[in-house]
Amino acid sequence: MSALFLPLAIGPWQIALIVIIVLLLFGGKKIPELMRGLGSGLKEFKDASKEEDTTDKKLDENK
Repeated sequence: MSALFLPLAIGPWQIALIVIIVLLLFGGKKIPELMRGLGSGLKEFKDASKEEDTTDKKLDENK
């Protein structure tokens, strides 16, 4: 494995540690709200990128 991808190698222990830290920081009641916000943000990003692609195609057709 190259040195570039070495820091990106996440195993099960690292994932468990991240989950525990997130639970400690935000608590169990805030997690669903945070995930809901993250999901809606991703949906808006996808919609905006699709809209940009259709706008680019229309501009290319008019040339």
